Amino acid sequence: MKSQDNLTTRREFLKTSAALGGALAAPAILPGNLFANTNGDTLRVGLVGCGGRGSGAADQALKADPNVVLTALGDAFQEPVQSSLNNLKRAHGDKVKVTPETCFVGLDAYQKVIDSGVDVVLLAAPPGFRPVHLEAAVKAGKHVFCEKPVATDAPGVRSVLESTRLAKEKDLSLVAGLCWRYEGARREFYQRIHDGAIGDIRAIYATYYTGPVKPMPPASSRPAKMGDLEWQMRNWYNFVWLSGDGLVEQAVHSVDKIAWAMKDQPPLKAMAVGGRQTPNNQGNIYDHMFIVYEYANDVRAFMGQRQISNCANENSDYLMGAEGFAKIPGWQSPVIQGKQTWRYRGPKTDMYQQEHDELFASIRSRKPINDGVWMAQSTMMGIMGRMAAYTGQEISWEDALNSKEILVPEPLDWNMKLDIPVMAVPGSTKFV
Repeated sequence: MKSQDNLTTRREFLKTSAALGGALAAPAILPGNLFANTNGDTLRVGLVGCGGRGSGAADQALKADPNVVLTALGDAFQEPVQSSLNNLKRAHGDKVKVTPETCFVGLDAYQKVIDSGVDVVLLAAPPGFRPVHLEAAVKAGKHVFCEKPVATDAPGVRSVLESTRLAKEKDLSLVAGLCWRYEGARREFYQRIHDGAIGDIRAIYATYYTGPVKPMPPASSRPAKMGDLEWQMRNWYNFVWLSGDGLVEQAVHSVDKIAWAMKDQPPLKAMAVGGRQTPNNQGNIYDHMFIVYEYANDVRAFMGQRQISNCANENSDYLMGAEGFAKIPGWQSPVIQGKQTWRYRGPKTDMYQQEHDELFASIRSRKPINDGVWMAQSTMMGIMGRMAAYTGQEISWEDALNSKEILVPEPLDWNMKLDIPVMAVPGSTKFV
């Protein structure tokens, strides 16, 4: 499947980027230069979350501008920090100016990266931590690349919206990791949809059918001295408080394209079905969901998500309008059959790189980008769909956004007892 292959390529970019080799010269870091007053100033970048996704973002940030250096790395665990550092050094040479003193490990590593003197922070830790990390970065006056999704519960989304407001006040750039919005073909496709190429939208069907991302290991593999928090964080994808579930963490890309098509007007309500078909060895996320989002004028958007092995895969978007039909078949060129027939034939865009190119260009030009509202709303749409599937109830946008359910425990401590909530049962699990 092309989409899965591309995702894997991005997450494991270091296996290939090391082939770039060579030492890339970079100017010396200029002290006391928080916002890069001129194009000659060096922008210092810090990475929070040093797994494949974060390391990929750091690679792209270092390619985005000739005068960017990486000066700090932070992660809850030592191994990804060292692995990321080694591979980024091989790929970018002297543009990586991280020292042992600016490699930070632990639950407070994010704050130490932010406080280390960087200008730009790349946030790529598990999504449950994103609201706290984003708040800290914005309050400290840092420009931010913020991976998707931006939260795992409604209080987290509300926090992100507040950080978004503060970033605007401070003229900070905040770029989202919902990368399709930075891809050339999709940009032209949705602009044509908004311009009326198929008339008023009547229905949307989006698919995100793929295999498992990070299967939960058996409990017997857990080291005897490993605490509850470390065990869950090392297997973060399998726990709702950390990942948000597969719909929120992965299929949010497709949810975001629904939101994009609807001009980021949130749905009125949602109903959904879902469950767990394959054993999950203590994790508590579903492996399939189907959500129906209802909009004004009886418009519906249908979102199908599944992550089960040995099944048919698809990642496509189908838009039905009053005057035509449009589709994005997987990773192929978008097509419109409406008032006029159209297929995208323009240049291809590396959307992952484009995000960072535009982020750093906005900093240089002092014309901030702020993706905060729509990235928060798209995340909330995913959470709303999960709420509907988990409870078996119809959930309105207002109720979802104002939910008081707090999934992320605090304060966090390596020695804390952290029980795993049972998997949700529709009809029994209550909406909070």
